[in-house]
Order: sequence, then structure tokens, then C-alpha cells
Amino acid sequence: MADTEIRSIAEAPLEPEDLEKQEVAESIRERPDLIHVRSHVSNHDMHHLGTQHVEAGDEIYDKLPSHRKSVITAVLAFCGFLAPISSTTVLSAVPEVAATYATTGTIINLSNALYLIFMGLSPMVWGPLGQVYGRRWTQIISAMLFFAFSVGTALAPNLVSFFIFRVLTAFQGTSFLIVGASCIGDIYRPTERATALGWFLSGTLIGPAFGPFIGGIIVTFRTWRDTFWLQTALAGVGTALVFFLLPETIHHKRSAELAGLKTAEKVRKLWQWTNPWRVIRLYRYPNLLIVGLASSSLVWNMYSLLTPIRYVLNPRFHLTSPIQSGLFYIAPGCGYLLGTFFGGRWADYIVKKYIRKRGQRVSEDRLRSCLVAMGVVIPGCMLVYGWSIEKDKGGIPLPVIAMFLQGVAQLFCFPSLNTYCLDVMQGRSSEVVAGNYMIRYLFAALGTATCLPAIEAIGVGWFSTISAGFLVVSTLLTHATSVYGRGWRERIDENRREKKAQQAHRDAEK
Repeated sequence: MADTEIRSIAEAPLEPEDLEKQEVAESIRERPDLIHVRSHVSNHDMHHLGTQHVEAGDEIYDKLPSHRKSVITAVLAFCGFLAPISSTTVLSAVPEVAATYATTGTIINLSNALYLIFMGLSPMVWGPLGQVYGRRWTQIISAMLFFAFSVGTALAPNLVSFFIFRVLTAFQGTSFLIVGASCIGDIYRPTERATALGWFLSGTLIGPAFGPFIGGIIVTFRTWRDTFWLQTALAGVGTALVFFLLPETIHHKRSAELAGLKTAEKVRKLWQWTNPWRVIRLYRYPNLLIVGLASSSLVWNMYSLLTPIRYVLNPRFHLTSPIQSGLFYIAPGCGYLLGTFFGGRWADYIVKKYIRKRGQRVSEDRLRSCLVAMGVVIPGCMLVYGWSIEKDKGGIPLPVIAMFLQGVAQLFCFPSLNTYCLDVMQGRSSEVVAGNYMIRYLFAALGTATCLPAIEAIGVGWFSTISAGFLVVSTLLTHATSVYGRGWRERIDENRREKKAQQAHRDAEK
């Protein structure tokens, strides 16, 4: 191929939503003259080719039969259930745990906030590791460690050890969410992902909702430590399922590129690929920052709603036992379960609708599917929930209905936001998802730590109003992203290409 042809390919305008096309084009600029060979294979969604041949095109999603994909999705949904359920199972047992360690409920809630903080920090580790070493062994190792630290939590002899094993459990458990979502992206086409991701996310959302109910039953009849023995048993099952039923799904492990390199070069490349700063730097893209804030507003809403139930609803409705307050968690849990059947399909429908309209797929179009649920339904439910309790109106049914409806609405939001993270930069999907989970769980920790003191200070009505306002602002920003996000990405990618070209020119002059 002539040099001018090669340069024309390398300098052709690229879709920034496919980051790997950009990397392939940049590598072309550095190649010597090549012999032109005709090929029927597309370069769609190519994964860090280097010098190796890698499957390309949509046929890459047909390597596994549909029934095998369903099994993988079910295994991932079960594992995704584990870490989030542990974040809330203890809520129904807070007074009992506090009594065991001679402390207060506020301190035990602080342990839950630390749990969520470490769920927010660990994606910076698991996301890059999943890209370098693949999905399967990353999942197996994290599942085994989650099992071991769950045992430690159940046996914790004092408050310090309880805190330590809780945060270590959280650090491992987030891998299920990050790498699990990436597995979905590996095996499903972009127009099918949200439906599959809806089922996967059902585990991550049903867990926090049903955790306190399960914990309430256990604490009513047994010791609170049995909640963590149950968690240990579930972790053991999850480890077995991952080991026997989860194949390697990644299309290209970056670790393959280390073959033949010297030790020092291997260390340098591994640090470059697994450096947590890679995840944080993604937020130079405003579209990723906004989608992260949108996810955070939903998780803030969920945890600030679930955390104080025993302290808020028990005295309002004169409830006396953990199992009674635990029943209130069923309402949002049933909402999450019902939303599973519709939310992901709705997101995929919107994508296909705009493909027909535009003649091409634009990642930001998917975000349109969550705007009504996130900007109208959930804020409305939060206002009804908060002020009905504040003013003692509607009895028990009104807040229960509000919690149920907001649960349904959340499953119309999360599949859209999570699938956008998989679509927008397919070559770094694990890192994009990791960044999203990082910011959302930091907000979840903030909501968990502040909701009870805030409710005691300003009342549940005004606190729910603040949560509703956060959701509305996030929705407006998400709408702006759906309209202008593609242009934002193109400008940033163009600036990056220009800076690389200038640096290459300076290096050539030296």
C-alpha cells in the first residue's frame, strides 16, 4: 500500500466511541509500507491488535451460544448480588451489633459507610486488572477472597477487627460488579446489552433491598453473626459457580503483549496498564463525569432511603422488632425485581429506534431512555415518601407504594447508564465501568454516613427533597449529554491526537 494511502487511513475521521479504531489508526502511522491484502473482515470493535491476529466484527459476539450466555449472565447476577447485600444486611441488626461491641448505632453505620468507600476505591484496581489478565481469573481470585473475609467478619472478636474484615470484604466484592459488567459487554452486541445488563443489575439492586429483610429475620430468631455466616455460604456457592461455569470472555488480554519482553519492560508496561490513575483520568471526558454523577444520584437515593428505615419508620409506625422493619425493604426490592423485566428492554428499544432514525448507532442516544424515570418518577416518589412520613399522612401504604415505584423506576435508569459505559469506549470498557462504580459508591458512602444525622437535624421530608433535587439536576445534565456528548468526545479526542502528533514531531527533531 502506498504511503499516502496509509496516511489517509490513519488521518481519517474516527468515531471516538470506538477507542480501539483510534488506537489502530495511530499504530498505522508508525508502520512501514505494507502489502495490500483484501479482506472481508471488518475492523469493528478490534481489541489492541499489536502484531497478533484477533477476531473482529460483530461475529465476535457469536462465539458462545445463547443458552451459554444466559448461564453466564445468571452466574454474574448471583455474584453481583453478594457485595451489595452485605452492604445492607447489617442494617436490621445495627442495635444488636452495637450492643455486642459496646458502641452506638452511629458507629456501626460508619462501618457501613467505610464498606461503601472501599467499594468505591477498589474499582481502580479491579477494572485495569480485568483488562490485563482477563475476566475469569480476576473473578475467581476475588470470589475466594470474598469468601475468606466473610468468615473473618463472622468471627470478628472486637470492633476493630469487625471494621477491618468488613472493608476487606468490600474491596473484593466490587470485582463482581466491575468485571461482571465487562463480561456482559464481551458477549452481547451493543443493541442487546441493556437487556442482559438489566438481569445482571437485578442482583446488584435486589441485594441491598432484601438484605435488611433477611437480616431482620435472622436477628429476630438468631444472633447477628449468622447473617455473615449466610453471606459466607453464599460466597462459597458463588466461588464454585464462577470456577465451573464462567469461561474467559475477554477478546484480547493485554498480558499477551508481555511475551518476549525483558523484566524491567514488563514491570513498566504493567504499571502503565494497571495504574489506578488510568481510571481517574477518564473523567477528563465530561460525558463520563456526568453519567457518573447520574449513577451517583441514584445510589445516593437508594442508600439514603434504605439506611435509616429502622430508625425512621419504627417509631413512626410503632414497630418493635427487626423483622417488622425488615418488611419495609421488600417494597423497593419487589420494585427492582419487576423493573428487571422492562428496564433493559426499554433501553435497547430506544437505541434501535435512534439507529433507524439516524442510520447509525450513537452511544449517547441510549441515555434518553432513563430521563423520565430519573427526572420525574423517582424524585416524585422521594417527595411523597419523605413528606408523608414527616407529616404523618397516608399511613403505612403510601410510603410503601412510593418505595415500590421508585424501585421500578431505578431499573429503567441503571441499565441505560451502565450500558452506556460499556458502549462509549469499548476498548476500555472495564475501566470506564470501574470509574462509574468508583464515584457512585463514594456517594453511597456519603449518603449512608450523613442520612441519619441529617434526618435528625432537618427531618425526613427536607432530606428527601434534597435527594429529589440531586436527581433532577443529574437528569438535566444527562439530557445535555444525550444531545451534546458526542461532540464533547470528538473535541477531546481530536485534542489528544493533536498533542500526540506535536509530541511525535518534537521527538523526531531531537
